[in-house]
Amino acid sequence: MGLLNLNDCHSFGDFRTLAKRRLPSPIFHYIDGAADDERTYRRNTEAYEDCDLVPNVLVGVENVDMSVEVMGQKLDIPIYCAPTALQRLFHHDGERAVARAASKHGTMFGVSSLATVTVEDIAELTDSPKMFQFYFHKDRGLNDALLERAREAKFDVLALTVDTITGGNRERDLRTGFTSPPKLGLDSLISFATHPAWAWNFLTKEKFDMPHLSGYVAEGTNLAVSVGDYFSTMLDQSMNWQDAENLCAQWNGQFALKGIMSVEDAKRAVDIGCTGIMVSNHGGRQLDGSRSPFDQIAEICDAVGDQIDVICEGGIQRGTHVLKALSLGAKACSGGRFYLYALAAAGEAGVSRVLSKMHSEIERDMKLMGITSLSQLSRDNLRYR
Repeated sequence: MGLLNLNDCHSFGDFRTLAKRRLPSPIFHYIDGAADDERTYRRNTEAYEDCDLVPNVLVGVENVDMSVEVMGQKLDIPIYCAPTALQRLFHHDGERAVARAASKHGTMFGVSSLATVTVEDIAELTDSPKMFQFYFHKDRGLNDALLERAREAKFDVLALTVDTITGGNRERDLRTGFTSPPKLGLDSLISFATHPAWAWNFLTKEKFDMPHLSGYVAEGTNLAVSVGDYFSTMLDQSMNWQDAENLCAQWNGQFALKGIMSVEDAKRAVDIGCTGIMVSNHGGRQLDGSRSPFDQIAEICDAVGDQIDVICEGGIQRGTHVLKALSLGAKACSGGRFYLYALAAAGEAGVSRVLSKMHSEIERDMKLMGITSLSQLSRDNLRYR
């Protein structure tokens, strides 16, 4: 017997199970899948399990402060909702649901260039910290339009994704025939028919679109295309450090690179004026066989942690994972699947519940670690197997 409702969800695995019940197979596997053999995807979480926490006791932990400041934004909890594409495929409220839930829990959330709700709509919903995730397109007019829309909507951080220079080999999507928007073949029709609530909402709510791209590209708006094809054909594969530096200067505010994995690149990010980097391998969805963010975070923090805000993004399923990353020097963590499963399971209520669970876990784990402030974490409280 599977999970029946949101109140049955207590862990990452529970939200994933309920999402799988609610979504047609191609949509679920789009969230759930990764590149090639999915080894990096699995390693992203396994890396945390190779490292143990060493708690202290008898230090008085009645009141704990789990807030952080990252890229100029004060967050009530040290994890935020990373920008992810196509959210109205997973639940008809999409990015609006995530915006409201993140605002309620005092954390930041990201909106993708491939969002299904506009930055203007999000800006009207909340004045909480907001990040806009920027894809660097061949069409310079589209690039300029994206940046100016984010600026006009008063987004706080611009994050340039740098690890999608070509599409990853997402074999699950090839097997299920996933495209955006979904195209109807025999297999997908059967899957949609067996998930009537999802199908009803998809067909009767506002038309599915990626409005930031409308008027510039057909891909993803009125032509069914895989995300891998979109990356490989619409994004500028000549993008280089000079382009990133120019974009940083054009934005002239809090600016991050999303997808940094090497010390060398972290140092270059500092040199071009970035205020943050997201140590990330795109959830294992791009280069399979690459390192996990948690495995890289120590050496990157040693190199640049005193000059730039380092975010650990990927594989986080527990509050203890967050504390381990912060112990190594990360300023905060971010994640996608941990809230996307919850969004698919129950919309805004699902995202709110998963953020509440994460808040409770981090608070409880801090008390069990014997700390009252996240600044008290250090490598002294970690041991590797």
